[in-house]
Amino acid sequence: MIIGVPKEIKNHEYRVGMVPSSVRELTNKGHKVFIETNAGSGIGFTDQDYTDVGASILATAAEVFASSEMIVKVKEPQAVERAMLREDQLLFTYLHLAPDRPQTEDLIKSGSVCIAYETVTDDRGTLPLLAPMSEVAGRMSIQAGAMALEKSMGGRGMLLGGVPGVEPAKVVIIGGGMVGTNAAQMAVGLGADVVILDRSIDALRRLNAQFDNKVKAIYSTADAIEKHVLEADLVIGGVLVPGAAAPKLVTKDHIKRMKPGSAIVDVAIDQGGCIETSHATTHQDPTYIVDDVVHYCVANMPGAVARTSTFALNNATLPYIIKLADLGYRAALLKDKHLLNGLNVMHGKITCREVAEALDLEFVDPKILLG
Repeated sequence: MIIGVPKEIKNHEYRVGMVPSSVRELTNKGHKVFIETNAGSGIGFTDQDYTDVGASILATAAEVFASSEMIVKVKEPQAVERAMLREDQLLFTYLHLAPDRPQTEDLIKSGSVCIAYETVTDDRGTLPLLAPMSEVAGRMSIQAGAMALEKSMGGRGMLLGGVPGVEPAKVVIIGGGMVGTNAAQMAVGLGADVVILDRSIDALRRLNAQFDNKVKAIYSTADAIEKHVLEADLVIGGVLVPGAAAPKLVTKDHIKRMKPGSAIVDVAIDQGGCIETSHATTHQDPTYIVDDVVHYCVANMPGAVARTSTFALNNATLPYIIKLADLGYRAALLKDKHLLNGLNVMHGKITCREVAEALDLEFVDPKILLG
């Protein structure tokens, strides 16, 4: 198969669809890979790095799209990229179509076959291509929170781990999933006093065993959230509901009553945030203050550590890219029900029920289209 990797053009997006080591896996199997010039330059990969593993470099995105059977990206295609897609061409990337009618309409019009990373599933009922970014965001949330607590950012002027003779900061993590677990790992490592709130008893048992009683794993109720948020120096919002808006668990009233100079990192901001006073910020201007509480609400947190994020994402996507390239999309989708769940748009039809419902469009069973 001929695979194309264009340079990402969304503002401040430095990640790339495939790193050279991933390309090598495909060229070793006899597939042809086209890379747009400087596609990996944002994270330190030169065109030479790609040619060394058997890829061919093309000067423009238009050439990459025109020459390739499968396009592998990171972010959803922008309008100029969507215009380059053609009938029966395969697109494999993050799409997030539910809130994005213009993108959905363009993809329908193109007649292409679009598989979204974020709706591919696995046998455990998790989302394996979203998980690596949740790991990165969870770990970053503690770094970001530690900075937000510094005086220069408007914080209380506290060191997360304290020092001998001075007590550490209290970190309250709402949600014990992938984000919360990774946040806890960093916070415990820094010596903070860590509380995790979750509604799943199984998750609380797992966290208790994993951290060997170094965290307080508490069942999440309105009462528990209020008690611990008001005592917190740093709150991490890590509640994500797949495909839906995050619930607002920390209210304006809680924020008013929090300690002056305390900080909040709302990792759920990509899904609307789980803190009532949150609104999305950028890496250029990451924080703002409401009622003396520092808010860090950067959408796309993993973009700040683009190199780590790209490798983490590639590790997860590569087996699927190889499967699609080896078998062709029809056979690959029919053989793997989890990859089939990733199919969002095919030949002008919506094949993902959640997207169809969100945008009030007709849903077509993908198995009918795949014959």
